[in-house]
Amino acid sequence: MATVVIPSPLSDLRSFVKSQSGEDVFRCYQCGKCTAGCPVAYAMDLGPRQIMRAIQLGLKEEVLQSSTIWLCVFCQTCSVRCPREIDIARVMESLRILAIEEEGKPAEKDIELFHRLFIAIVERRGRMHELELGARYNLQGRHPLANIGLLLPMLSKGKMPILGPKVKAASEIKKLFAAARAAEAKLKGEYR
Repeated sequence: MATVVIPSPLSDLRSFVKSQSGEDVFRCYQCGKCTAGCPVAYAMDLGPRQIMRAIQLGLKEEVLQSSTIWLCVFCQTCSVRCPREIDIARVMESLRILAIEEEGKPAEKDIELFHRLFIAIVERRGRMHELELGARYNLQGRHPLANIGLLLPMLSKGKMPILGPKVKAASEIKKLFAAARAAEAKLKGEYR
């Protein structure tokens, strides 16, 4: 016998997503343009359309255990293609925030580590430094020799600079991060 799920406008999941992203997932009518345009949909267990539907249905556990919320690269393709003008990438980010707050184990091994390191490097340097990200990710993820065979060819072809990029306005980026943290703290206070 099939399980019937009745969507509830009072879903905790939907309320959290609405408060964090400002997006009303019930506006989504499941056209599938988000998934069709997503460059990483092939690697996801649930496509963006399915995530939107799961939120509508209040399927919190399924959403938070999905690899999709961690594999989303925030490229905005889904958001731009949405005929209902829903910022789906922003919805995905709100789901990451919820997953971290609930201290659930991400579906993808070490993806939260990668996410945290990526953000920390951009905040500190003002831009991504791939060599630092790779080294820190491999060491902290306890797989120090992962992809080591790619390192020398990338260095020799200039694809991965050793010193990293120079950014003139790195202090401005730090100010943006500080403002984002302040806004996040304010939102958390309003949500609770």
